[in-house]
Amino acid sequence: MSILRSIVKDTPASSGNNDSDPDSTEVLEDSSRSIIMGIISQLRKGMDLHRVTFPTFVLEPRSLLEKITDYMSHPDFLLMASKETDQQKRFIGVLRYFLSGWHVKPKGVKKPYNPVLGEIFECQWKYGNGTDAFYVAEQVSHHPPISAYYYGSPENGIRIQGNVRPKSRFLGNSVVSLTEGDSYIEFSHFHNERYDFTMPNMYARGILFGKMVLELGDNCVLRCRTSDLTCEVDFKTKGFFSGQYNVLVGKIKKESTGEVLYEISGQWSNEIFIKSVKSSTKTSLFDVSTAPIRQKTVAPESIQAENESRRLWSKLTAAIKNNDMDQATTEKLAIEDRQREEAKYREEHGKPFQPVFFELVNGQYEFKANNIIDFQNPQHGKQQLCDLLYSHHPKQTNNNQP
Repeated sequence: MSILRSIVKDTPASSGNNDSDPDSTEVLEDSSRSIIMGIISQLRKGMDLHRVTFPTFVLEPRSLLEKITDYMSHPDFLLMASKETDQQKRFIGVLRYFLSGWHVKPKGVKKPYNPVLGEIFECQWKYGNGTDAFYVAEQVSHHPPISAYYYGSPENGIRIQGNVRPKSRFLGNSVVSLTEGDSYIEFSHFHNERYDFTMPNMYARGILFGKMVLELGDNCVLRCRTSDLTCEVDFKTKGFFSGQYNVLVGKIKKESTGEVLYEISGQWSNEIFIKSVKSSTKTSLFDVSTAPIRQKTVAPESIQAENESRRLWSKLTAAIKNNDMDQATTEKLAIEDRQREEAKYREEHGKPFQPVFFELVNGQYEFKANNIIDFQNPQHGKQQLCDLLYSHHPKQTNNNQP
């Protein structure tokens, strides 16, 4: 019996596609805004906000480790790309997948929970062809904050992994979350290719005055050295007096020569287009309205370990969903206090933290089982990965394994 039968369907975050309202605007009540103003009055421009405690009403009720999965909401695009025989078309397929997940976000300007050291989040997806993909993320460092993640589908020869190193800065009427870190996609079955990519930054506008708006901004890059192709994508923020929300532009180039092959344009919250430089006609690369989100599946909290995200934050999440901000604050402080106590214990007893699933390799946290999971024998690799990820569930039995 598959564990998929004992897990709960996930409810995807909402997404918007309105040019005038990106579905990420929010008008705070006066009492809420005064709390934020009180915090901001203590800050200096350019200050790192990681150690600043924000009020619970600005929290998105889930961990950053789970939020990373938003970018994987259309996994079938990746499967399609992995089977494409033409090198340029394969790169375009990976680019489609890379750009397809940014529209998934909560309404309003919300910040996910900062994961605590040792926190873990796991989930699965089932592709349209009946095969599976498994995901695990772990908070591997607290100072500086580093979230490591791994996504593997041995049946399809697809692997994604990376490190997310968020840094927040106060900019006056805005806060920017710099999404630093390196990530990559690998195809092992058909092409033995690797695609490296970076992510755009996130801006929360209108903190002091005006409507609060969440935008993506700045440049990110998708690169495949094997095919000598690269795409630089510029996520543009809306001008103060003109422009649209959620616009992006980009160019696919031959990296060695700089020759431009294709141009990318559109809105990541609506529709994205591609046009060959040799043609005057642009075609749709991705359309939010025709691409349903493939829901991930998550084990119920009753069989999760205590350090798994949904169980760890369950009381805080319940309080936020019940709009009980006093209780939410109490629950949030309790987790933070426990984290400090555990850090003090490790320091006093000389026991440095050791991640469960990841290890530091040449400055990057890599999945420990990279060279163990058998991608050449898909069914064996799938069983290995499933056994590894769910072995720490206190109530899991072999009957629940695929």
